[in-house]
Amino acid sequence: MDQILNQLGELVLGSVPTIVLFILLVAAYGLLVRRPLDRVLAERRARTSGAIEQARSAIAAAEAETAAYEEKLRAAKAEIFQMRDKRLKQWNAEREAALAQARQHMHDRVSGAKQEIEQSAHEARLQIAGVSEELSSRIVNALLPADVRATEVAQ
Repeated sequence: MDQILNQLGELVLGSVPTIVLFILLVAAYGLLVRRPLDRVLAERRARTSGAIEQARSAIAAAEAETAAYEEKLRAAKAEIFQMRDKRLKQWNAEREAALAQARQHMHDRVSGAKQEIEQSAHEARLQIAGVSEELSSRIVNALLPADVRATEVAQ
């Protein structure tokens, strides 16, 4: 058993420089590699998360602008439709006014033409009445002897 303890003691003594070198290597790794690596990773994480947050805020701003643009577009379309309706109403009113004016003009012309026809008919009746008396007296004169004509005409 002594021999085993002696061998273990020699092994521990021989491994002391290795243990010291290992501890120094771990400390050097921590100082030279691990800390700068952690610092770079933290900076990268901060930049990445910052960029993500910046991208999210840019997306939110773009969505807000899009919503504002769509609202303006809706308002412009509504205004265009209102102007179109107003113009259509105005055109319809102008058309109705023109039609009413044309109807009134035609009514006046028809009334004038009716009056002219009535005037012409009245004149024609008067002329026919005058001509019919003359014709009837000619017919009577032509058909009846002269002595009969005078007595009958008197009656």
